[in-house]
Order: sequence, then C-alpha cells, then structure tokens
Amino acid sequence: MGYSAVALQNESLRITVLAGKGADLIEFLYKPVDLDFLWLSYPGLRPAGLPTVGVPDPSGSFLDTYPGGWQEVLPNFGEPCVHKGASLGLHAEVSLLPWQYTILQDDPSCVSVQFSVRCVRTPFALTRVMTLCPGSVLRLQEKLVNESSETVDCTWGHHPALGGAFLDETCRIHVPPCRVKTPQEYVSPNARLEKAQDSVWPFVRTRGGEMVDLSIVPPPSQKSHDMAYLYDLKAGWYAVTNQSRNVGFGMVWDSRLFKYLWFWQVFRGWSGYPWYGMTYNMALEPCSSYPPSLAQAVESGTQLRLEPRERIETALSAVVFKGIPNVGHITIDGEVSATGPT
Repeated sequence: MGYSAVALQNESLRITVLAGKGADLIEFLYKPVDLDFLWLSYPGLRPAGLPTVGVPDPSGSFLDTYPGGWQEVLPNFGEPCVHKGASLGLHAEVSLLPWQYTILQDDPSCVSVQFSVRCVRTPFALTRVMTLCPGSVLRLQEKLVNESSETVDCTWGHHPALGGAFLDETCRIHVPPCRVKTPQEYVSPNARLEKAQDSVWPFVRTRGGEMVDLSIVPPPSQKSHDMAYLYDLKAGWYAVTNQSRNVGFGMVWDSRLFKYLWFWQVFRGWSGYPWYGMTYNMALEPCSSYPPSLAQAVESGTQLRLEPRERIETALSAVVFKGIPNVGHITIDGEVSATGPT
C-alpha cells in the first residue's frame, strides 16, 4: 500500500501501526485465540498517493482514507469547523498525516517505539511512545506541545473501532458509574435513540419510547446508527467482554484529561456513503471535549487550552483479558478485576 508500518509483538499480542498514515493501529491481535479486536472498514486502506476521488468532500478526507482500526485525533475531534482561521476537517489533522518513528528498544524483555508528528494548520507537536512487554498490555506515553507563542485550543482523543470476529450480540460494555447524553439532533435516519437525552448510564429511551440498556450490544439485524456521550465518569476506563468467547478488550486513561467517552454505534445502520449499510462496528472513544467539534467545544468551554510552549503529558493502556465476564475496574498497569477499587 506504500505506507511505512511497524509491528510490535510478544507471545500474546501483535499490534501493527501505520506510521505513514496517522500512526493508525490497524491490528490488535490476541495470539492465543487468533482474534483481532479492531474493525477494518469497507473499502479499507487505500494505497498511498492516490488522487482525490471526484469532487473533494467538504468534510475533509477522513472518511475517504479511513481504514478502520484505532486513530489518534487532534486538534479537531469531530465535525469539520473553522477555528482561528484554520479550516479543520472531520477528525483532523494528525490522523491524516505521516508520523516519524524511532525504535527505542527491541529485545525479548520489551519492545518500545516512539512515533511523532507536527500538525500543518495548527502549532501542535505530538509524541507517542508505545511499549509492549511480556503479557497482554499495550502502554502509551504521550506528550502534546504547543510550539507557538500564542495560546491555542484543541480537542484531543482516541478513536478505537471494535468489530470483526470479536463483536457480536453477546458483547457487554462495562464502564464506571457515569451519565450519558444523546445528540441534540439525530445523527442518522436510522438512529434508534431519542435525541437530546441526559440520563444515568446505561439506560436511555429509544425513538419509540422504550428504555434500552446501552451496555448490551445489539445484533447486526438492529440496522441502527447512533452516537452517545458518556460523562461524569468516576474513573477513566472501559471494557468490552464477549461473553461467548470469554475474552475482553479494555482501555484505561486519565479521566481528568479525557473527560468524555464518545460511543459510536454502527449496527449495519449507516446508510449511503461511505459504508452503505454493510458495517457492524462500534467505538468507545476517550476524548477531552464535547460537543463534537473544536469550534463547538470552545463555545461550551470544554476545549483544551495550551499556553505558549505548554506541554501536556499523559499515559494510556489497552489490555486483553480472559475469564472476567463482568469487569469492575482496570488499572493503568492493565490489571483487570471483577470488582471496583476499595
């Protein structure tokens, strides 16, 4: 495809990162059961250097070039907008740029790779160090820097889409106590959730007036497409367990920085461009801000604001686990327990 790529692996995991395109994770494979947790999109990864197809999309090129998998998103998490004179497309800009990488360690005790990128339309530099030691935990250490002499706003987060053989109607979603909002307008003609709600997780109303439990993943026959936004999380973690396979995937982050967990739900209900009802996937996306664009986040006061030369450092982890159908807590070291912290 013409992109540089890096694979980190040990006895349990193989993780493939497209350094040449957003440092996207396009594989998160659990070797003991040969299971990839990430969803890969239709039509998949386009070869590098292909020209724009037809008329450019006013929302930007994210959807044309989206391979599925796991993206990092900065400085505009969400809808296209204009901020301080910069036109920022959907999920722009670091997800669309090539990243540089340096192998820091590569031996049986540990594999560690540093990825870095500078934005084009905004003055941000982002560094991510990914480390895989023995076990089934991927660790990320990140540093965001405002390289300018001005105070600059951004929205920042991670966009891991789950699907493939992992996702089915036996999957259950586990999060700390929190609340959940639905958008002010329907995101799709096939939305099943009533708009403009604010309730205690996991229960929300459908457009037909029934209550639905969002922790239960519906089957592909649901044919729905929705967004929801979790907030007031008591801690920064989530887990998705496949009850029939007895295996799960979890993420951990600093909830003081990534205060929201966006919940994207495409249960074969995205009609028309770009997937025409063919996709069954979902994403739980730790994000700094809400509503869904930098401009809207600034209006609501939820954006990140970096002073000149300011830096933010943070850590995240992703973990695979077995034999814990009901998760109560995950630590930053990837320790998964069935009960919450005492």
